[in-house]
Amino acid sequence: MPDQPHWTRLGLVAGGGDLPVEIAHAMAGMNPFIVRVKGFGTDPFEGFESVEKSIGQIGGILKALKAAGCDALCFAGYVTRPDIKDLQMDARGLVLVPKALAAGRKGDDAILRVVIEEFEQAGLTVIGANEVLKSLAPGGGVLTRTAPSQADQADIDKALATARHMGEMDIGQAAVVARGTVLAVEAQEGTNPMLDRLVELPGHLRGQAGERFGVLAKTPKPIQERRIDLPTIGLETVVRCERAGLAGIALEAGGALIVNREAVIEALDAVGMFLVVSEAGQ
Repeated sequence: MPDQPHWTRLGLVAGGGDLPVEIAHAMAGMNPFIVRVKGFGTDPFEGFESVEKSIGQIGGILKALKAAGCDALCFAGYVTRPDIKDLQMDARGLVLVPKALAAGRKGDDAILRVVIEEFEQAGLTVIGANEVLKSLAPGGGVLTRTAPSQADQADIDKALATARHMGEMDIGQAAVVARGTVLAVEAQEGTNPMLDRLVELPGHLRGQAGERFGVLAKTPKPIQERRIDLPTIGLETVVRCERAGLAGIALEAGGALIVNREAVIEALDAVGMFLVVSEAGQ
């Protein structure tokens, strides 16, 4: 159960994926108001008061949140960077365009800060998904029955270091290392397409069901706006890591979210893969 909130009513801006659905159902007793981002998945929010808006309808989103009595806001789910030409923008969204374009030259995180600032200036408190539902963010340690070997630990260390280095350049949040070799790093395509690429690699570079090796590491960028874009894994991540022959997954404590945590750990245990959560900087 979520902790006693410090807001009256939560608005949930829901992108794609399972994360916003898990948050909504966990918060059901507190009557969250859902803003579904147009173009990202179907409507899985039956039974909740909700509205659909384009990502460019900033004024419309604010108006809907205020009308619903929301004083706090949580962004959850994936939203890919849009083509401005294709956005359905209202007047407030158009006003935000110059700021967003200028911020975009500094990277995605700068754009997110512009968006957060706009909602905060309208009087809403922006809250991270990990604050709304603390069970999403794991503490440190090995969460699965299988623990990493010494060789796995070397891959974990290098994969985490690689992901952090990519984050310093605002490129991505994830990297895959197998037997000391960097097999893939995440850019704009996201984690799942990155993992899908691994299947095309020669067999000697990656593991397989009988001999798994290699690690997916996900860490927040050093400049990360942690209220809106923390690294996330779920069942789809596990399926793709298994298909790629990886031995396990490494996350950073307090710096990642696990969607449907019990099912994720059960799925990893079923195939003998590990999930390790390292303290920041380790």
